[in-house]
Amino acid sequence: MFVVALLLFVLSAVAVVTGVLGLTGTLPPNRIFGIHSDRAVETEENYRLANRVAAPTGIAAGVLLAAGGGVAMVATGVTAFLVPALAVLIAVFTLGAGAAAAEKALVAIAPAEKTGGCGSSCGSCSLRDTCAPAN
Repeated sequence: MFVVALLLFVLSAVAVVTGVLGLTGTLPPNRIFGIHSDRAVETEENYRLANRVAAPTGIAAGVLLAAGGGVAMVATGVTAFLVPALAVLIAVFTLGAGAAAAEKALVAIAPAEKTGGCGSSCGSCSLRDTCAPAN
């Protein structure tokens, strides 16, 4: 179980460091760590905002992984397998919640999309004339 604990401690350190760098706004844009949704990578400002919003959940996931690693080091029997596996599962969902919150924050600051096509909101260009006022 030492290898499992070591792996969890390394993943914990990565999650905490990424979370702290994201929270302080110093996480450089990269292809491995942080939030990488389409909106997040549009601009560096979006990337920083997304990672700042997701940072607390990254830190929490790191703490969960460290706790799972600690249990893997000292526990025996079924507990040595079950608790670390549960910690990993909860950490993954925690990171997912942070990514979802970051995406919601990016949607909230995004400008409203313009109505495309023929300039009316009737749903079809063939219906455009039916929306015009009667003469």
